[in-house]
Amino acid sequence: MSELQRLKGLLPPEMQSWVFVEAAAAVEPALITLEEIGRDEVEIQVDLDAWDNLALDHRNLLFWHEVGRIQNDTIPRDGWEMAALAIGLGGAIGELWVQDGLLLFMALGLSGFAGYRLYLKNNAEKRLRDAISADERAIDLACRFGYSVPNAYKSLGGALKDLIEKTRKKKKRSFYEDRLEALRKSAGKARAEMAQQQGSRQSVTSENVYG
Repeated sequence: MSELQRLKGLLPPEMQSWVFVEAAAAVEPALITLEEIGRDEVEIQVDLDAWDNLALDHRNLLFWHEVGRIQNDTIPRDGWEMAALAIGLGGAIGELWVQDGLLLFMALGLSGFAGYRLYLKNNAEKRLRDAISADERAIDLACRFGYSVPNAYKSLGGALKDLIEKTRKKKKRSFYEDRLEALRKSAGKARAEMAQQQGSRQSVTSENVYG
């Protein structure tokens, strides 16, 4: 079985008909990324050369992170915002020329909405919140596919540590570090909940168990 076929098998059954897994074709591709290829179809693209250097469990959790992004509907869309912004600003200038107040208001509204969408897309805090939410989805998916909760956290934590070590750009490395810190906090909460459910007071360090 090829790696792409194996990853396809890690998709939840309800997603297998409209989510596809393909080898990345870009010159310098990201390790793994998403692309909307149709109105109701999404492609997960993997740089197989770099991907094969990762441990199997790390690959699984990074893949499920991308699946979590799809589930959360945080897929990168085509850059319609820039087109709408240009149309809106162009329309506003045109309506200023002909002095049509209603159309000017509509053109400014379109450009304002497009500008706000661009702000959200490029906002670092929102990107981090979306990534942390997708990490939580990845943990849930791992447990759905047979991982224990501690092993799911440990595998994703190990994957993020790998990415931190291999990332040279400071901003991107900091992004992974923030995700890892959030994961450790989430692991602490999960550990406390499990201990409470089991009626156990035995403490286990999140660093050793959860990565």
